[in-house]
Amino acid sequence: MQINSVPDGDHPKNIFQKFMALNVGIVPMPLYLLLLVAYVLLTVTNQMPNDMIGAIGIMTLFSFILEEVGKHIPILNSLGGKVLVVTFLPSYLVYMNWLPKSTTKVVSSFMTNNNFLAVFIALLIVGSIASMNRKTLIQASMRIIVVLLICEVVGPLVGMGVGMLMGLSAYKSYFFIVAPIMAGGVGEGALPLSLGYAAIISMGQQNIFAQILPCVMLGSLVAVIEAGVLKKIGDVKPNLTGNGRLVETDDGNDELGSLSSKSDTADITKMLVSGILAITLYMLGVWVNSIIHLPAPIVLLIVVMAGKMLGWIPDSIQEGGKSLYSLTVKGISPLLLFGVGVAMTPWKSLITVFTNVPMLITIFITVTAIVAAAFFSAKFLGMYPVDTAIAVSCCSGQGGTGALAILAAGDRMNLMPFAQVAVRLGGAITVTMSIFLMRFFA
Repeated sequence: MQINSVPDGDHPKNIFQKFMALNVGIVPMPLYLLLLVAYVLLTVTNQMPNDMIGAIGIMTLFSFILEEVGKHIPILNSLGGKVLVVTFLPSYLVYMNWLPKSTTKVVSSFMTNNNFLAVFIALLIVGSIASMNRKTLIQASMRIIVVLLICEVVGPLVGMGVGMLMGLSAYKSYFFIVAPIMAGGVGEGALPLSLGYAAIISMGQQNIFAQILPCVMLGSLVAVIEAGVLKKIGDVKPNLTGNGRLVETDDGNDELGSLSSKSDTADITKMLVSGILAITLYMLGVWVNSIIHLPAPIVLLIVVMAGKMLGWIPDSIQEGGKSLYSLTVKGISPLLLFGVGVAMTPWKSLITVFTNVPMLITIFITVTAIVAAAFFSAKFLGMYPVDTAIAVSCCSGQGGTGALAILAAGDRMNLMPFAQVAVRLGGAITVTMSIFLMRFFA
């Protein structure tokens, strides 16, 4: 918790005043306590509204306090502790039935029916790309694809090798452990992978999906922890990180000036226009997806990146993008991480892998190999190793939800556009190649 600054001579005089001067995340203590009282009253009387207001209230209440807990756990706080606590502790609480049923129901309904994650990704992509240096974007986009392709080779080779050393077959290691990890999440990775496998081998799709889902979940958890480790490496070795940049620009600043040199005061109109642009492009992306089956976030990403590279994005939207990015990271990401933990992270799937040591080791080494390959190839290509490794490690995460947790753990949320490239492009390559190869080895 953070203590608000108080002018000299006006310091709180007693413990109660000091306590009330604290913040829980960004929420002042008096307001947080009022929210807590509202939550308790509605929960006890079974009147919690199953709508957006109820869900956001619950997610605000839990997410910021869990972040504070994660930030104050020794050692873990240096390894993305706040993200681990906000995301995975709620999953455990749901598994143990220790969260009120009304809380679980309201949050799960909101996350499932409102596609809140898509809204977050759309706003974050537009906000981060709009405020990014144009030259940096062009250079980084080309190089990160090279790094991703290297990882697409290194990951499977190392994963199969370790799996075989642990007594697993090459077939089992690749198709049921490595490929699911690198498939790009659940909905656009593990699910189509299981459908493709089921069409080739004599095993039901549900059985296949149940086997590969734990690998996806644990791979994402390992990537989150390693993103925290990478952040720590960047703190100790500043020459290895661009603090959110993949390549060094000529002046070292954003195109509109350093973020720190600008006032934090948001121009509401410009920020809203940037947000409307994100929503509009995402809606168009949904239509494009219905025609050529290209995911809406990728359509949004391509259009915004192209507009930025060609210099078509007005300065007003670029300035608004900075405020939009700040709002999304500070105000939305903690809430979303809690929602992901409650509704999209089945604890049972995670613990399934923990009982299988060969599989556990294979998953850990595979993700580590991907991170290491990205780290060292980035250095060779003139990129910042820490930031590149964090972005590319998202290819071994739980899709969009995994990318969110990984970037939050590494404190590199502005790398979401590049994380989406790693998730979507890397996932598409893995799913396509795996189903193709299955026909020859089944």
